[in-house]
Amino acid sequence: MALRGGRTISVLTVGAATAVMAGLTPATAFAAKDPLQQYAQQKIRWERCDASGPAAFECAKVKVPLDYSHPGGRKIDLAMSRIKAGSAKKRHGVLLMNPGGPGVPGLTMPVEMEPLLSAEVRERFDLVGFDPRGVGQSSPIGCDLTGDEQTFQHPYTAKTFAKDVARARTVADKCWAKAGDVLPHITTRNTARDMDVVRAALGERKISYFGYSYGTYLGAVYTQMFPRHSDRFVLDSALDPALAWRGMFRGWSAGAELAFTRWTEWAAARDATYGLGTTPAEVRKTYGELIAHADRTPVPTKGGALSGADIRAQYGAFVHLTTVTPWIVALKTAAAGGPPAPATPTASAVPDSVPVRSAEAGAATFGADVPADNQSAAVWAVFCGDTRSWPRNPEQYRRDAIRDRAEYPLAGDLGANIQPCAFWKSARSEPATVVSNDVNALIVQNQWDPQATLAMAQGMRRALHGARMVTVAGGEGHGVVVAGPSCADAGVTRYLTTGRLPAKDLTCGG
Repeated sequence: MALRGGRTISVLTVGAATAVMAGLTPATAFAAKDPLQQYAQQKIRWERCDASGPAAFECAKVKVPLDYSHPGGRKIDLAMSRIKAGSAKKRHGVLLMNPGGPGVPGLTMPVEMEPLLSAEVRERFDLVGFDPRGVGQSSPIGCDLTGDEQTFQHPYTAKTFAKDVARARTVADKCWAKAGDVLPHITTRNTARDMDVVRAALGERKISYFGYSYGTYLGAVYTQMFPRHSDRFVLDSALDPALAWRGMFRGWSAGAELAFTRWTEWAAARDATYGLGTTPAEVRKTYGELIAHADRTPVPTKGGALSGADIRAQYGAFVHLTTVTPWIVALKTAAAGGPPAPATPTASAVPDSVPVRSAEAGAATFGADVPADNQSAAVWAVFCGDTRSWPRNPEQYRRDAIRDRAEYPLAGDLGANIQPCAFWKSARSEPATVVSNDVNALIVQNQWDPQATLAMAQGMRRALHGARMVTVAGGEGHGVVVAGPSCADAGVTRYLTTGRLPAKDLTCGG
């Protein structure tokens, strides 16, 4: 199979590598009629994504097997996009990208990320986005979930726990009734296999990669499954692979408590401005009284009324010191009979993904009908399908919610309460990927990230022995490169353009 720049690679080699990762034996991979060869050999037909969009923004589709253990069976579409490298002479290869989630479309990432990457990076890489399987324009799934059933975190109370259990069971039942033939195959490992099909179909020996949030886990899984095909991997706001996935939900609470403690200290030092208390203990007491009042009498806001649980659900906002504090003051004033407060803090509390627009550009080309609950359906398919470690007994969730709320009063119960994974059917599923390798990667991380916490990123760093990590001291948001200029940018550019990692882990800014 001819590759760019005159390089060649055997299609059988591509097929064998993919087959081994799909659970097939090398002998099967080298069989005369290896069904995986068709995926490596398929021709990609690029066309302009949207007549009103950038001419350089191209879209295409490739076929991938629904079930990699039976690659000759049912096929599904994988939508992808690209903006070619700015310099054919300096071109290094492909920079594949994922915006997080799971369940977030990535088709528009080349357009959204292009201005965030340096000119040196843009001239060396084709920027390639894709909608992961089951998402957006890539054979999307849906479960017909209501709005309430798409809410991921619910506070624990003894009075409402039975309702929480019923909701979780209903979500699982709806998803399996609607998409049960596909759900077992919507996993991180299969998305990583799809990435390798994209690599082979593009004619690349290796791929480089930029992953954000959940995309860091996907990238790490790819390096574990396909280390010889992994080139330069940038992981922005990393998750700990060892926490996939219930540990991640519960891990948010510990990070939130640290951020909340920092906030009480900050607010106490500015009591003359905000009037929330002269000591951290007084600020904490003021907040606790606000929550208790809101649970009795919801606080009026411009978007409705907020219960104490509604306010606590914004726990991620406490990393944004200058925006969350006026909001708490406004809520306190509204609770005392003053004007309605804003419904949320100015800064987004826990953003789901890189701020890409949507998959509308791809829809203009492909015309897929995406279910309204597509992201939620894909979230549960991945979180529940990646691992069998979710407890099956509802009482375990009750005990954990009570324990975690005692240890982390701000939000402990929100992460530990019952989820649909407790009732997910035990369809054929692979074990969760154990990430432990020496593949080079660069992790960039904000110190006070509310979702991919610093502790989670440190877990990723431990799993990737060949990686280096750059921490932005005082960084508050969820996302480093995706949020715009930071002190980590120079290191990202150096790594992507030269392949050289820092000699040691670094902290910048401050």
